[in-house]
Amino acid sequence: MTTHTSPLPSVLLVGCGQMGGSMLEGWLAHGLKPSVVLDRHDRTLPAPHKLAATLEDVPADFQPDVIILAIKPQKADPALETLAQRFPNATLLSVMAGRTVESLTERYKQGNPQAQPVMIRAMPNTPCAIGAGMSGLYAPPHATDTQKAQCDALLQAVGDTVWVEREELIDSVTAISGSGPAYIFLLAELLEKAGVEQGLPAETARTLARKTIYGAGALLNQSPADAEELRRRVTSPGGTTAEALKVFMAPDAWPAIVPRAVAAAARRAKELST
Repeated sequence: MTTHTSPLPSVLLVGCGQMGGSMLEGWLAHGLKPSVVLDRHDRTLPAPHKLAATLEDVPADFQPDVIILAIKPQKADPALETLAQRFPNATLLSVMAGRTVESLTERYKQGNPQAQPVMIRAMPNTPCAIGAGMSGLYAPPHATDTQKAQCDALLQAVGDTVWVEREELIDSVTAISGSGPAYIFLLAELLEKAGVEQGLPAETARTLARKTIYGAGALLNQSPADAEELRRRVTSPGGTTAEALKVFMAPDAWPAIVPRAVAAAARRAKELST
């Protein structure tokens, strides 16, 4: 993760739900320039940041460095058309699944045919709330280095980033890291239930499952060894781990299920773009 020594770019955050709120927490902790959150829900923001229920409530002299689109894809079109009238040449960072640069730009120009927006796409995940997010980004060829650096700085403030060269790869990012926390939470849920079935008290099973996943993730993140090698180090021939892995690694188990699940998520991301 990058350590920031200068304020982050100012933003107009459009939508402050689960993802928008997670990112905002990290940005405020890293010294965000005076910004505006566009959200109909009442919330408290530290000065000098402001909350606006509608675009009309945004101060007339406010010109954000980056507009963050953190709303549901199916609700984006009216917001895009309204934003285009107020900020025709904006840099916009979309964290919406599925919506392509082309579709976002076309809708923006429907609100203002003279607009020349630069749309950059990103797919962060909810660990952004604790500074441990993982975000994939894509920028069209006409995006400037400054625009890309501003977007990268915002997402580096809440975790780590990778850039992809082709926009369609954002769907793959969505399927791996965007949706990925839910896969890990499901594993924790199932391990906890299995522990209870094995006779452990519920709170003990919960602690064992959570801390095991936390520790394994931290080791995986810090170790130069790849995941396969780390797995082998835990697996003694003929031992308990090997016996469990026989089940997990059966041809019709994880080796088949995980690729199918990821493919299903990527397919749904593509469907959302149509």
